Formats: sequence, C-alpha cells, structure tokens
Amino acid sequence: MLVTIGVIYFMYILIKIYISVMEIGYVSKAKYDTPVVLTLKNYLKAADYKVASERMGMLSTLVDYLMFIFWIGFGLKWLDHLIMIDDMALKSVVYVIAFVAINYIISLPFDIYKTFVLDKKFGFSNIDVKLFITDALKGAAIFLIVGGAITWVITKIILNFENWWVWGFAVIFAFVLVINVIYPTLIAPIFNKFTILENSELKESIEKLLSSVGLKTEGVYTIDASKRDNRLNAYFGGLGKSKRVVLFDTLIEKLSKNELLAVLGHELGHFKHKDIIKNIAMTGVLLFLMFAIFGNLPQSLFVGAGVAKTPYTIIAFFMILSPIISFFWMPIFGLVSRQNEYRADAFGEECVNAVELANALQKLANENKSFPKSHPLFIFFYFSHPPLVERLKRLGMNLYSEDGTDKNLQSSCPAT
Repeated sequence: MLVTIGVIYFMYILIKIYISVMEIGYVSKAKYDTPVVLTLKNYLKAADYKVASERMGMLSTLVDYLMFIFWIGFGLKWLDHLIMIDDMALKSVVYVIAFVAINYIISLPFDIYKTFVLDKKFGFSNIDVKLFITDALKGAAIFLIVGGAITWVITKIILNFENWWVWGFAVIFAFVLVINVIYPTLIAPIFNKFTILENSELKESIEKLLSSVGLKTEGVYTIDASKRDNRLNAYFGGLGKSKRVVLFDTLIEKLSKNELLAVLGHELGHFKHKDIIKNIAMTGVLLFLMFAIFGNLPQSLFVGAGVAKTPYTIIAFFMILSPIISFFWMPIFGLVSRQNEYRADAFGEECVNAVELANALQKLANENKSFPKSHPLFIFFYFSHPPLVERLKRLGMNLYSEDGTDKNLQSSCPAT
C-alpha cells in the first residue's frame, strides 16, 4: 500500500510541475503579444511576476515531495519515538503541533523570499520584518490554541467511536461554519485594524446598495491592508448577524465611487445567488470525502511507514495526503466558481453599469499586476475566477481592433 501511495504522490507532483511548465511557457510567449487589459508597462511586469512566481512554486513543489519522502520513510517514526508521552490525547496534540511546526519551518524560506524579495521587487509588499514576525507569532498562537483543541477532540473521537470518521467530519465541518461566523469580528481584527467607513457619501451609497437586495450587515469597514501589501480587494465577511462589508484602504484610494460600488455589486451577486452557502456545501463534500478515505486507511500503510495506527499518525497521514485530493477536487470547484463569477459580474452590471465594473476590473488587474492570459490547463486546475479577458467580453467589451489585433480595453465598453 505504501508503494501505491508513493506512486500516486509522485504522479501528483509530476502533474503540478507539468502544469507550471506549461504556464511559464505560455506566459513567456504571450508576454510579447500586444497588451490587453493592462498598460504596456504593467503587462510586461505582470508576465515577469507570473513567471517568477511559478518558478518559485515549482521549487516549493519539489521540496514538498522531499518532505513527503522524509515523513513516509523516516520522519513519522522518528517523531513518534521522540515524543515520549503516555497520555494518547496529549501525545497527539504535541505530535501534530510538532509535525506542523517542522513543515512550517521548511516552508518559511519560501514565504520570506516571496514577501521580502519577489513581492518587494514588483512593488507589492510593504511589510517590514517586525510586522512579519508579529504576524507569524499571532498565527502560531492561534494554531496552538485552536489546532491543539481540534486535535484533542479528534483524538478522543478516534479512540471512542468505531466509525470515527463520520463524527470527525461533523466536528470539522461545524468548525468551518463557526470560523465563517467569527472570522470578520474575532480573527481578522487580530491582524488588521478595522475602522468604520468615514466617507459618509460613500457609506450612504453602499448602504443603499445593500438595502436594495435585502442584505443587513454589521457595518461597513475599512482595513489598513496597505501596511502589508499594495493589492486592492474588498469582501463580504461572516454569516448571519456577523456579516460585514470590508474595503481595503488601497481599494478606496484607487477606485472611483461608482467603480467601487460596481465591485461591491459583484460581491452582492454572490450573496443574492447564495454562492457563499454553495461554497461551504462544496467544502463539506470535500471534507466528507477526505474523512471517508482517511478513516479507512489500511493497516499496511502504517506498517510500511514503521508506525502504529494511532490517532496522531492518522492525522499526520491526513495532512500529508489531503493536498492530493484537494488538487483533483479543484477543477470541479473551479468550474462551479467560474460560473458563479460570471453571474456575479452580471449582477454587478445591473447594480451600476458595465462601464464602471469593467473599468474597476481593469484597475484591479493593473494595480495587482494580474496577467490577463493563462494556459488552458492552468485555468482548468487553478482558476476560481474566469480569465479577466473573458469576463470583460461578457460585459460587452470589444477585445480586438478591426484589424484583428489585441487592443487595450480601457474605454471600449459601451454604456448601459
């Protein structure tokens, strides 16, 4: 069984690398096309950033494979012998925390390089070392508390229930729901400062827009996203009474009032079509599939790795192998999500108009240096949003000039 798992993981790694190679080749060639959506400067910069990111991703993927070999061949057994604790629940908590900590330390150089080298080079990152360390410590503290508690509960379930994976799924799915409720009010403020939107005219327009679709929120807030990053974004966070509108300060600075309302109209489309609930449901299906698989792993797999089948080794195998299931689930999720995005764009167009939404999308792409083209295979596996060029076409943009060449789309959308 261990050999079979090894072959599957190797094929998973090969597929990921192949997709990255295809994407690098595609973008490197498309870089020399006539720019669309982005200005010439940003088009070239976005292509370079995309290629550099994919190359770093390939190296990270290879390191993941080395870590897989380490854990399966030696690491799980070594960590089991290292942690000499008799109480099974406590040992599970310590084992899982140590497992995650080792993986985090190995991946840390990639995070540091991306944040302080790659993103700095391309003008994204504003974060300093102090804030980076502070964020890391806050994240570690949350994981120690929440991750430790979840591990303890799952261990108790494994030890006391024959079909533990059904109950384990129920607990984790309930946790996902709770996180969606408390994230905007309890977790996000740990990392960012939330401030009630002060622009009374904009706030009134947003509240009028929300009221038009019957959405009641806990408030409209801005966050100090610019202290870490220059990218633009906005989102609706939370479920039930905890829902709030969150605007990045960078978004307010770069978009006009109508463009910002068009972006929020798009997000309201997700609310109107219950896309958040659909996404949570799809997450539930994925979790159920994972628990069904990992709740029935054969004894031979653990024997092959030189460890006993215990709650903490089951959880470790779950974390080692779950990326494979997630990877092959992504195309299904992506297909549904891309259709949801088209529908949300159509709703955003109704809320304001196609011109403002198209211009907002272009500004987002230019500021975020999002390369507008990708290899079809990369889109199939990784895109939760349709390619921007396709979204603009759906909004009525004229993508090509009369001579058939690409052209910039800044003002080609007809008013509605």
